[in-house]
Amino acid sequence: METYLKHDDWKIWEDHFHVDKNEVTESIMSLGNGKFGLRGNFEESFTGPSLPGSYIGGIWFPDKTRVGWWKNGYPDYFAKVINSVNWIGINLEINGKILDLGTCRFTSFYRELNLKTGILSKTCKIEWEEGKYLHISSRRFCSVDSPHLAKIHYEIRLENLSGKVRLSSYLNGDVRNKDSNHDEHFWEEVFQMADHEMGYVQVKTKPNPFEVPQYQVGVGMKNSCTQNGTLIEPLEEIKSMRAFHHFDVPAQDGDIISLTKTVVISHTLDHKAEDLYSYTENALIQAPAHLEEDHIQAWGKAWEEADIQIEGDLSAQIGIRFNIFHLLQTYNGKDARLNIGPKGFTGEKYGGVTYWDTEAYCIPFYLSSCDFSVAKNLLMYRYRQLPKAIENAEKLGFSDGAALYPMVTMNGEECHNEWEITFEEIHRNGAIAYAIYDYTRYTGDENYVKEFGWEVLVAISRFWEQRVQWSDAKKAYVILGVTGPNEYENNVNNNWYTNYIAVWTLKYTLECIKKYKKQVDRTEKWQAIIDQMYFPYDQNRMVFLQQDGFLDKELLNVDQIKEHRPINQKWSWDRILRSCFIKQADVLQGIYFFEEDFDLETVKRNFDFYEPMTVHESSLSPCVHSILACRIGQIDKAYEMYLRTSRLDLDNYNQDTEDGLHITSMAGTWLSVVKGFAGLKVRGTQVEAKPNLPSHWKSLSFSFRTVEGVKRIRIENGRFEIKNI
Repeated sequence: METYLKHDDWKIWEDHFHVDKNEVTESIMSLGNGKFGLRGNFEESFTGPSLPGSYIGGIWFPDKTRVGWWKNGYPDYFAKVINSVNWIGINLEINGKILDLGTCRFTSFYRELNLKTGILSKTCKIEWEEGKYLHISSRRFCSVDSPHLAKIHYEIRLENLSGKVRLSSYLNGDVRNKDSNHDEHFWEEVFQMADHEMGYVQVKTKPNPFEVPQYQVGVGMKNSCTQNGTLIEPLEEIKSMRAFHHFDVPAQDGDIISLTKTVVISHTLDHKAEDLYSYTENALIQAPAHLEEDHIQAWGKAWEEADIQIEGDLSAQIGIRFNIFHLLQTYNGKDARLNIGPKGFTGEKYGGVTYWDTEAYCIPFYLSSCDFSVAKNLLMYRYRQLPKAIENAEKLGFSDGAALYPMVTMNGEECHNEWEITFEEIHRNGAIAYAIYDYTRYTGDENYVKEFGWEVLVAISRFWEQRVQWSDAKKAYVILGVTGPNEYENNVNNNWYTNYIAVWTLKYTLECIKKYKKQVDRTEKWQAIIDQMYFPYDQNRMVFLQQDGFLDKELLNVDQIKEHRPINQKWSWDRILRSCFIKQADVLQGIYFFEEDFDLETVKRNFDFYEPMTVHESSLSPCVHSILACRIGQIDKAYEMYLRTSRLDLDNYNQDTEDGLHITSMAGTWLSVVKGFAGLKVRGTQVEAKPNLPSHWKSLSFSFRTVEGVKRIRIENGRFEIKNI
């Protein structure tokens, strides 16, 4: 754990510069508005450890799959989230010396992320030369109210220092990805310009052989610079893929030089390539005078519905707000073409924008915290990609309209190239079906499943029908060669969770066909699979077995390998696969999904068996354990797991926050509070709560959306009250 950052209930700050932790801080202090975002990089030149990152929702590149041994069915490409035009750049030069925050001497340093307002700010004092100082303050935001706009306010003050100052505001399209193969460059020049009014850079993704569109991005900037309140005219400069506004100032001790940089980001998802420049030019001219105030008000409105208030535990309070903040700025449902990437706008790792995480973890958050249309857009995203899911299944030999939704995707095509995931982690199909059920149950809205969702359910059920096979030895249907949610097991037979969710999907699909009177043929085998599926079970322990042969392993607990953790960094893959240790909830994932199918004793037996073997090296793991621990009354364990999920990135539990935040698992933090400690269930007009709070929490309160409007629950002293608001 790393706890170098400080916080109150709304702000997170660093009060001196931890250069060795800078990439972690960059991730934590990322900003976004649902359309674009960027890591918490410095505006100034910085030669220290940094992962530059500016990302635009839906803009990506298909990078040719590179594997040592090609297997039939592999995707042709890996979808990369690509670093786009750097629009925050501001260089500072005094008397010919360029400021480098990686080598300068700070006498004070402070940077802060304000979760309430969505503003990142920085102040610092630098000893330029002995006895001569430079004061810098900056703040920036990605406008939530006008999601094509961003703004930076930047100011310097000289102390015992004078001379020629050059402040250079720039746009740079000549950027690369840290994870690019062989230092590849994904962008090509279109054109750039600069005049007194604006600077502009337009770039396009390089050609590809996969019929994926070449995207174009146009970024414009307008700069206003003053010295002690007097306007300074810019000097314009352009280079390949770059545009500059330089402001040259003869400065004296005590002078204040201020720069306001307004940025417009446009792209060919929203506009024709030939219109990007004119759109950007007009948007800069028409940028609201009160952009920052409007942005703050928009965040205030979002927090009115989404905030969770925990009284008596500051660490838990900032944890949940930090997670909610990043969920809201990653996806807001206003653009139905987008989805929730595992890193959001905070990093480039993993690639793709859609995993099964969206359906399993994120949809419940958006159902409760936003208009129902936001969650419905996530369902429609999958519906529109159904033809691609059918193509994905066909590539693996399935037929008759069977669909296998991708593990990772940008456009519906599978783009994950590890065989044990691409071919075997098929449980993801079940999460797609479960999300349809979850949405319908929560909202009472049957229109989606009746008009669209039933087609998805039928196609997934046809996949399960073909993926199972009959075992003469077991006299039952089995599913062989899979990877369950626990990715520390590959190519196993009869993963309990996979078998269970396959059967559940078939049941639910048949119910929908009957209820909505849909004409679907060739469903005769489905009931036979439902009735005769094999589920591994240990009669002695009375627990569901994760897969066939699980009891052949040496059953240890995580306390016996403390010095070996994290095992994914310290053990060989061979050793991991042979061990009993579990990356994330597997059997317990199924018990969490289908909690009404299991009594408390069953839940407790399985929890007590599997949790001690779980290393929680997936960010998606702690929340499920927290919720189930609440259900069986193990509140200390629930709280331990809650802190792990809520502060996973703030405290860098898994030692990987420098790569970006774990956005989709942040919805699990919300689930831990709402479904765990509050025990809240919403079923249409029916609302139920079974609260069980940590003993030191004085109260818990939050709003949630229902078909009858927004309600608010307050839990205090073992009692709760729900009101309409």
